[in-house]
Amino acid sequence: MRAYDLIRKKRDGFPLSAEELQYLVWGATTGGVADEQLSAFLMAVFFRGMDKTELPAWLNAMLHSGQVLDLSGIPGRKVDKHSTGGVGDKISLPLAPLVAVCGVKVPMVSGRGLGHTGGTLDKLESIPGFTVDLSIARFAELVNRLGVCLIGQTAEIAPADRKLFALRDATATVESIPLIASSILSKKLAEGIDALVLDVKVGRGAFMKSLDDARVLARTMVDLCKSVGRGCVALLTDMDAPLGSAVGNAVEVRESIEILRGGGPPDVRELTLRLGVEMLIAGEAPGVGHDPLLARMRLETALADGGALERFAQLIEAQGGDPRVCDDPQRLPQPKLVREVRVDRSGVLTALDAEQVGLAAVELGAGRARKEDVVDPAAGLLVLKRVGDEVRTGDVLAELHARTESRLDAGEARLRGAATFGEAPLPRKPLVLERIA
Repeated sequence: MRAYDLIRKKRDGFPLSAEELQYLVWGATTGGVADEQLSAFLMAVFFRGMDKTELPAWLNAMLHSGQVLDLSGIPGRKVDKHSTGGVGDKISLPLAPLVAVCGVKVPMVSGRGLGHTGGTLDKLESIPGFTVDLSIARFAELVNRLGVCLIGQTAEIAPADRKLFALRDATATVESIPLIASSILSKKLAEGIDALVLDVKVGRGAFMKSLDDARVLARTMVDLCKSVGRGCVALLTDMDAPLGSAVGNAVEVRESIEILRGGGPPDVRELTLRLGVEMLIAGEAPGVGHDPLLARMRLETALADGGALERFAQLIEAQGGDPRVCDDPQRLPQPKLVREVRVDRSGVLTALDAEQVGLAAVELGAGRARKEDVVDPAAGLLVLKRVGDEVRTGDVLAELHARTESRLDAGEARLRGAATFGEAPLPRKPLVLERIA
């Protein structure tokens, strides 16, 4: 085969065979196909898409470009959750131990933040000593013993995706739905899971800005999972405004601990429970069956009796971190400087652009503008007013955390640009917009 011929075939609108797609994935993994040719192929897919035969074959090749974990020796169904990325989206931190303590195994391979969206690994690493770089053997051991483990992508898992994602990022082909779906699922299915629950964000702070685009992506991933024999359900959730109050790393860990203590912001708690219900049903949790009400009661009990918080502490200790943060969150990294941002007019907070809030966190040092940027674990912000709240001149809109005054200045400027005020109250949007199965 020649990459040139396959590029031209796809460019001209003809489907590629499984063998041809396998050749291109092999080329991405080994360097056997030049980067400029892979880039041209990605652009051809961007414009031509992939049909219902091509996409499962492409996913299968991506999935098997590296190691596919075999967790069949661990009793019970294994279920993971994936979010398409948002601002203040710390849901994985309370959700994983909560679901695990309810009897479903949660092997979770997570990512880092880039741009305006945060990353689960950065949040976990703000816990003193916590390591996400574990061997596959240790990963499997903790999933078996604790029912949960959270690590980063290893060099062995879906190596073709790392090359192709970097090329997509450099060639303006990130938005292709077939490429998004196969990128996400090649990593998630390589974990050895039986089912996947998707949180597809919609709105200003999400990758998918419109409900229609989010619906297409969710349907594509659900159908693709099912085509390879894995269960999948997707919730489309609102991301016009930040989720919860905390945006950053240590501040989001603190908020996650509040959820596991039975408190925390109502939207974070509710989304944790909604996704948890889906995971318990997909994982056939003991005593739950397919009853959402029983599943929710089980989750709420685990929050109320302290079982979920205890499991989180056990997970932290097993991954080298300081479990005392669960009892004393002050042991988490603390900011050098704190600044209150006050409202300069009375009225109603009618919008708080999640993307701009996320970029404010980056300005403060909590995120990355480039992959090589160093994250400050103590940086971030606390949003103290929610969309729809009435405010008066002088009320505190947010609290900013950073190392330097210049970072505080940049973060404040960005945050002020995110807030819109009006005169009349607005109806609150639902948190969960749709369910796709």
